[in-house]
Amino acid sequence: MTKKKSLIKNYLYNLSYQILVLIIPLITTPYLSRVLGAENIGIYSYTLSIATYFVLFGSLGIAMYGQREIAYLQDKEEERSKAFFEILIIRAITLGISLIIFYCSFVLNGQYAIYYKILTLEIIASALDISWFFQGMEEFKKTVTRNIIIKLISVISIFLFVKSSEDLIIYFIIYVLSNLLGNMSLWLYLPKYIKKEYAKKLNIIKHLRPTISLFIPQIAIQVYTVLDKTMIGYILKDMTEVGNYEQSQKIIKFSLTIVTSMGTVIIPRIANTYANNDKEEIKKYLERTFNIAWFLGIPIMFGIMAISYKFVPWFLGNDFEKSKILLIVGAPLIMAIGLNNVSGMQYLIPTKQQNIFTKSVVIGAILNFGINLIFIPIFKSIGAIVASVIAETIILIVQLIYIRKEIPLNIVYKNCSKYILSGIIMLCITVWFGNLLNANMITTVLQIIVGAVSYFVILIILKDKLIYELLKKFKEKIIRT
Repeated sequence: MTKKKSLIKNYLYNLSYQILVLIIPLITTPYLSRVLGAENIGIYSYTLSIATYFVLFGSLGIAMYGQREIAYLQDKEEERSKAFFEILIIRAITLGISLIIFYCSFVLNGQYAIYYKILTLEIIASALDISWFFQGMEEFKKTVTRNIIIKLISVISIFLFVKSSEDLIIYFIIYVLSNLLGNMSLWLYLPKYIKKEYAKKLNIIKHLRPTISLFIPQIAIQVYTVLDKTMIGYILKDMTEVGNYEQSQKIIKFSLTIVTSMGTVIIPRIANTYANNDKEEIKKYLERTFNIAWFLGIPIMFGIMAISYKFVPWFLGNDFEKSKILLIVGAPLIMAIGLNNVSGMQYLIPTKQQNIFTKSVVIGAILNFGINLIFIPIFKSIGAIVASVIAETIILIVQLIYIRKEIPLNIVYKNCSKYILSGIIMLCITVWFGNLLNANMITTVLQIIVGAVSYFVILIILKDKLIYELLKKFKEKIIRT
């Protein structure tokens, strides 16, 4: 199989899982929103945000670093095996320390101690996570298959065991056990790629500095993702605000996976291409992924804005009225994250320019934290989402400033004007159409169909190159069948 076919196949594997990730919340989120309510969703989100910090600190930057290092050593069995054992040992030690601190700080006492006790399994699950190895090997079929099975089991468990607001503990247990069992299952595939006899004369120390350099930006990233929830809960003492923020962010992130799904498979490919010093090939990959980010991100961003007022009432229920405006204000995150995912995760990290990546996210994190302190007391959860949009946009701008000498900026915004124009027209048509109907699932489905058709028709009229390529491939497939 050629490299190109392999990349496409891995993208389709990853995209299939991301589509499942999108579909499952369409089933579980409305159910959990009504069964648990905004306050319990807020408690879940707030306590999980605390546990996430300890997973983060315990993991250092090992997952990102490990994926990159394994990608460099794909064809070198002995070096690959040694690197795996060295990275795994570091991860086990640091997460072990993190688990002890978490247990002493939150599990032994506090308002939500019972939930924190369950979340100790989340830290243990992280220690057993070796998905970074298989991503580095570009073996996405294994991780995707594992994830799909575990996701389906967890969904079935939610409907079987979570029946009322009293079942929040059960929901926590289902969440952590699905992660734990999913991570454990990957170990069954490991003997094919790793040989125990190479677990000798290991040099763990050499990995500390690069993992720490990647750890810093990961901390910064959490400031404008997880910390938003923590700050809303801590400053406002209102779990309903946290719950509304959580559900609106969840919907945005579900949509964002369509835009960023290429990133997961392109990172090891660019890392491998960089190792072979093929700069022109890297530019081709980036031009393609930037174009895809615009092509997919624009209609999703404007689409969320267009359907929010008709979508939230039937999807989330009456407890989440504020999520309507949160979705509209937060929708630009789709484009900001979609684009800086390409410039940062898909280019700077694989090409060993994590220092630039670190600078950009640290700047964004500091800005986000400062805006949160000012905006959350005044605008509550809306202030937090505004801060996130500003932070992600600044991160993108900083990254583009740094890479402009290596990657021409016309690669970034090529053809974007067509997508923006098509998106704005689509937004107007979809809002107008939605205003003619009541707020229900059928209305949302019809809005999505009308929006998608109008977007593609406008791009065809504008003679967009990418849309014509897709139509050509579709036509060829029809003819073959």
